[in-house]
Amino acid sequence: MNVRRILVVEDDSAIRRGIVDALTFAGYETLQAGNGTEGQRLALASTFDLLLLDVVLPGTGGFEILKAVRTARPTLPVILLTARGEEADRVNGLRLGADDYVVKPFSVRELLARVEAVLRRSPERPGVVEHFDFPGGSADLARREVRFTDGTRAELSEREADLLRYLATNSGRAVSRDEILQRLWRLDPKHVETRTIDMHIANLRAKLRDHAGEPRVVLTVRGKGYMLGTA
Repeated sequence: MNVRRILVVEDDSAIRRGIVDALTFAGYETLQAGNGTEGQRLALASTFDLLLLDVVLPGTGGFEILKAVRTARPTLPVILLTARGEEADRVNGLRLGADDYVVKPFSVRELLARVEAVLRRSPERPGVVEHFDFPGGSADLARREVRFTDGTRAELSEREADLLRYLATNSGRAVSRDEILQRLWRLDPKHVETRTIDMHIANLRAKLRDHAGEPRVVLTVRGKGYMLGTA
C-alpha cells in the first residue's frame, strides 16, 4: 500500500519542523518548503497527496499558490494554515477551493485529525477496488490473480495488479499516462518515457485476454489515457 505524501509550505521553521515531525511519526512521507516561491514550485512539479499551505508567505503568497494548484490539480486536498482571528483569510481560502483550515496555534492531534478527514473524503482518494468482474472472467487484485470462466487462471505482477487496481478504483474516467507515472510509479513524467505505461498496458491486456485491436477491459481513450471498460 502506498504511503501518503504531504507537502508542507510554512515559512516559520519551528512550526514547519513540528508539523513535519508529527506527520512523519504518524506514518506520512513529507516534502517541505520555507517560502512561497519554492512552495509553488514543489506544488506544481512534485507528487503528493495533500498540501498543508500557510496563507502568509515570503515570495509567492498562499492564495496565489492555491489558485495555481486548483488550476493544475482541481481535486488535490488542500488545508490552509491561518492566523488566529483572520476570518477573512479563512473565508477567502475556502472560496478559492481549500478543503479545510487549521488556526494557529494548533495541536498535533487537531492537525492530524483534519489531515485524515480531508484525505478520507478527497476525490483523489476513492475507495480502493480489490475485486471486479470483466467480460470472460474476474480479477482478484489482493491475490494478484485473474480467473476466467473456462476455469483457467493467470497471475499478475505487482505492477500489473497496481495498475489494474488504479484503473478500477477510478472507474468512469480516463486516467492519463502522466497520472499513472505520478500516482503509481512516483516518477516525474518529464523525465520518463511514457511508452513504459503503454508496454505495461499491452502486457496486462495479454493476461486479461483483452484483444489489443478491440479491447473490452482496458480501453484506450484517445488523447486522454486509459479507462476500465464496464462488464
